[in-house]
Amino acid sequence: MARLIGGLGTSHVPSIGVALDRGLRDTPDWKPFFDGYIPAQAWVAEAKPDIAIVIFNDHGNAFFLDQVPTLALGVADRYRPIDEGWGPRAIPDFVGAADLAWHLADQMVERHFDPMICREIEVDHGLQVPMELVFGRPEQAWPVKVVPIFVNTIQYPIPTPERLWQLGAVLRDAIASWPGDERVIILGTGGLSHQLQGSRAGFINQQADRDWIAQIGPNPDRYRRMSRQDYIETFGSEGAELIMWLAMRGAMDAEVRTVMTHYFAPASMTGAGMVLLENLGA
Repeated sequence: MARLIGGLGTSHVPSIGVALDRGLRDTPDWKPFFDGYIPAQAWVAEAKPDIAIVIFNDHGNAFFLDQVPTLALGVADRYRPIDEGWGPRAIPDFVGAADLAWHLADQMVERHFDPMICREIEVDHGLQVPMELVFGRPEQAWPVKVVPIFVNTIQYPIPTPERLWQLGAVLRDAIASWPGDERVIILGTGGLSHQLQGSRAGFINQQADRDWIAQIGPNPDRYRRMSRQDYIETFGSEGAELIMWLAMRGAMDAEVRTVMTHYFAPASMTGAGMVLLENLGA
């Protein structure tokens, strides 16, 4: 069977990709942020995953407000990076793990999830940025295949935190029942705290961010119990993206080891960072 080797939660701020494209990685404003990911990149290089399941939200690029699925699953053989207005990025296309993706689709429906099935779709910074933060920028090809899972965190009503946790449980069981021998890592992306509009535009809650990074591994139940309104109040309207980290955490065992954490603020108009988790029995 396939093996889940780890879970990683990370920000997916679009300006991160722009900074990398413009050669700003080692400038004073960006170097502390990027350096915090070096240990995670080393862990991934040693662990050698075969497939990355990436849970993220589209930002009005592949979907727009006239048609926003609550949950969508990519089952394509290849995903092209979408142009978000800065021009095509100099990164390779993402190769899809189509066979595993179809297995996930079947298992989701069996467990009463009803994802929109995407046989052809492009992916924006919600997937591009986490992949580059974790795996670096390859010259020819990414070292893993991907399964993209799109979650609506843009247009209300968005899913509840508990529903994303349940999605994680489905992913865990689906990976365990897959007959292949692939090593799988799950990336839950989004956040941390930020709000881009309204009277709280520019809002960042650094203490809540630091608590989240410290507690999502050992004490996730507190975040499962929060309402959607709690997320918005605590982390900002766009900070509610953090519910996607719960899908990653829900796929892990009850007891996990926090391998490493990183936090930096502000990155653009957000708190940003990551956490890397392993199952204690791994």
